[in-house]
Amino acid sequence: MSNRLQGKVALVTAAGQGIGRAIAEAFIAEGAKVIATDVAEEKVRDLKAAKSLKLDVRAQEDVEALAKTIASDFGALDILVNCAGYVADGSILDCTDKDWDFSFDLNVKSMHRTIKAFLPAMLEKKAGSIVNISSAVSSIRGVPNRYAYGTTKAAVIGLTKAVAADFIRAGIRCNAICPGTIESPSLEERIATASKATGKSIDAVRQDFIGRQPMGRLGTAQEVAALVLFLASDEASYITGQAHLVDGGMAL
Repeated sequence: MSNRLQGKVALVTAAGQGIGRAIAEAFIAEGAKVIATDVAEEKVRDLKAAKSLKLDVRAQEDVEALAKTIASDFGALDILVNCAGYVADGSILDCTDKDWDFSFDLNVKSMHRTIKAFLPAMLEKKAGSIVNISSAVSSIRGVPNRYAYGTTKAAVIGLTKAVAADFIRAGIRCNAICPGTIESPSLEERIATASKATGKSIDAVRQDFIGRQPMGRLGTAQEVAALVLFLASDEASYITGQAHLVDGGMAL
């Protein structure tokens, strides 16, 4: 590794598995001091992070308390990566108010909470890179039965552009990553759920997910993490306010 993040302090939410974990591991390997958080603390305990702890990004008080702790222990963050998210199934006809509110709270408002809590210290430092995980399924592309999910991930792109525009002269960069279908524990859960709902075999459902990828395979969390690593690093110092696809051609 090249120590591309040597001396940087980075916080990653939902670092316990999938894309979040791959990002945390990539950052650690590149020399960053990583604060790895997850709502399930046991999932981050084995990471060789500077700090591993439980964080419920839906809890305003917990986010604010963590910001104070990080400021005291590490100073301002150099990098904030918002990975926490939830995939709701169904069309508008299937979407209850509870589904809608939960999806927005976890997928969008959690990013509002973390950015608002950690941005002031970044502004004092006059430097910071924020990376938000959105999706190819958003304002970029609609797919069947992803009504609430696609809407919230479109909102993430809007949030990203707004933050980038507001603080572009203050040393802050904010970008979004838009993955296609990625191998992860979350995907395996969705495959199992779809298998039970449709009566199709696990292999058949997995093939359906693969089939919507023009490249003919699923992506890996490490492939997403490689793009996040670039955007978090100083190599991307002239890039802000953009939605970056890593989707195997899904949006073509």
